[in-house]
Amino acid sequence: MIRSSVTSSSPLKNVNMLALAAIGISFLAGCNVGPKYKRPASSAPPAFRGADEAPVTSDAKSSLGDEKWSAVYQEPELQELIRKALANNYDLRIAAQHILEQQAQVKITRSQELPTLSVGGTGIGATLPSSLGTQIGSPLVDGSFNLSAAWTPDFWGLYRKQTESARAQLLAQTWAQRAVQMTLVQQVATAYLQIRALDRQLEITRDTLKARQNSVDLTTTLESGGSVPLSDVRQAEQLLYAATSEIPQLEQQIQQQENAIAFLLGENPGPIAHKDPNALTPPPQNLPTGLPSELLERRPDIQQAEATLISANAQIGVARAQFFPSLSISASGGVGGDALNNIFDPAGKTIYGLGSLAQPLFEGGKLRGQLHLSQETEKEMVISYQKTIAGAFRDVSNALIALNKQRAYREQQEKLVAAAQDSTRLARMRYKGGATSYLEVLTTDTNLFTAQLNLVSAQQGEALTLVQLYSALGGGWQ
Repeated sequence: MIRSSVTSSSPLKNVNMLALAAIGISFLAGCNVGPKYKRPASSAPPAFRGADEAPVTSDAKSSLGDEKWSAVYQEPELQELIRKALANNYDLRIAAQHILEQQAQVKITRSQELPTLSVGGTGIGATLPSSLGTQIGSPLVDGSFNLSAAWTPDFWGLYRKQTESARAQLLAQTWAQRAVQMTLVQQVATAYLQIRALDRQLEITRDTLKARQNSVDLTTTLESGGSVPLSDVRQAEQLLYAATSEIPQLEQQIQQQENAIAFLLGENPGPIAHKDPNALTPPPQNLPTGLPSELLERRPDIQQAEATLISANAQIGVARAQFFPSLSISASGGVGGDALNNIFDPAGKTIYGLGSLAQPLFEGGKLRGQLHLSQETEKEMVISYQKTIAGAFRDVSNALIALNKQRAYREQQEKLVAAAQDSTRLARMRYKGGATSYLEVLTTDTNLFTAQLNLVSAQQGEALTLVQLYSALGGGWQ
């Protein structure tokens, strides 16, 4: 008996004709109805806005974005944090899994281009009780062994376009992982600078607390001797409590920032090393920015957007290919018999073959709808690609403007702190000499404390401009 995986049969010579037809079709399988991808036109500015005022150079041969993060962030503590984050961060590990998943999807999609082959067999047996007095030479009553194959030639490039789309998605996932890595480096560096600024503000608050405690002691002594009114003591206490109330808030922010960094590192909440005294130093001068046109090749988010656009372009070919006929070829051959010794007898062989051709005629507008959808999706991806490029130029320009303006802001804050320090010193001298009330001391001391905290914020903002510029130029994923 012969068992086949198809429902119709034909003579052996018809199978040969089908084979010849398949060979002929394979030569024509190069047909591809999908559009070829062409990168959309995009205009790059001749220079980054803000580059003429910021302390940078537009050297065409080098760019800060080409540097490895370890060469840009040279603080040992920060380097160690970034290394841990790159090894253990959850988002980065998820992005890596997305790549592996898409690699598997490419294999699944590409398998449609290849023929399928399967093998099988059947067997029916029986054993009669000895009481019947009948002897059976073999327990096998019926058996067969068959081999079947099927193939749908990709005449119009349907499966090839699907594979092209899947591979473009794989490339997009790869660039997405690099974009996550770039963002992660930026996040760790930003969080580290923020926590160092909080540390500095806490130091200033504690130093201010000591000075204000001395003022309370002084005014209390003077009030006991009748030299100053009780109101001076209360005003001195106001300054003291204003400083003491700041300390728990800063400690809260520091510990919460430590937890935020630990999360980026893929660790449980806990303390983080942050004692480097040079963390808030100004960025170096003459940072190279490179040419604006090179940004398209350097930024991973732009590369990801283009890969997604390539995938959408391939989907148009998938939709168009479904308008054309689909040819399927299948064949099955096998042998069979009623005993073990004659199952593989060549005399018992049988071959089946089947070819089918289907042409869509009417599907209620489904095929045209799919084509229209794929075309409109590609237009959306073009806009997204152009938007990503425009956003990249904006990011670089904003970073350059901040690099210049934050430096100027920090310089003015330093002058303000110097003036406030001298004003406070003079007010205390006048108060001790009886030439002014304690209200002047209260006002000048409050202004000094505020100016010192603002100076730290200005130093943090200037240090962050290096992080922003490096990330905007596409650095951190190499």
